[in-house]
Amino acid sequence: MAFDDTFRLSSHGVITNDQGQVLLLKANYGNCHWGLPGGALEPGETIHQALLRECLEELGQPVTIDYLSGVYFHSAYNSQAFIFRARLTQADIILSAEHSEYRFFDIDSLSQVQQRRVRECLDFTGQVQSAAF
Repeated sequence: MAFDDTFRLSSHGVITNDQGQVLLLKANYGNCHWGLPGGALEPGETIHQALLRECLEELGQPVTIDYLSGVYFHSAYNSQAFIFRARLTQADIILSAEHSEYRFFDIDSLSQVQQRRVRECLDFTGQVQSAAF
């Protein structure tokens, strides 16, 4: 990779409910996919700051970060995604204009990539995982 080349960095939170289901948000942009809360880093932000900012924007409330569980390269987006275990600080979610819905999903209903990232997060043993897709 050359000095002037660019690629994306993003931070995402694995947030679960009392039944162990995972919070996903439905985007209003791109292919309108369901994804973990979070998004791209802004210039000068740390990965932790990005997750806190993105969750506040997307969920209408702050989250608490417990730990970083993995870093995953996505070749389709030329992107590194940092996955954190996070918790809501309040019960009420107020979606941003970027998303049309939120829902808690069973892990088995997620895509293979999402399942792996979420399972490795929830089964965290203290060693940050890494993979490329």
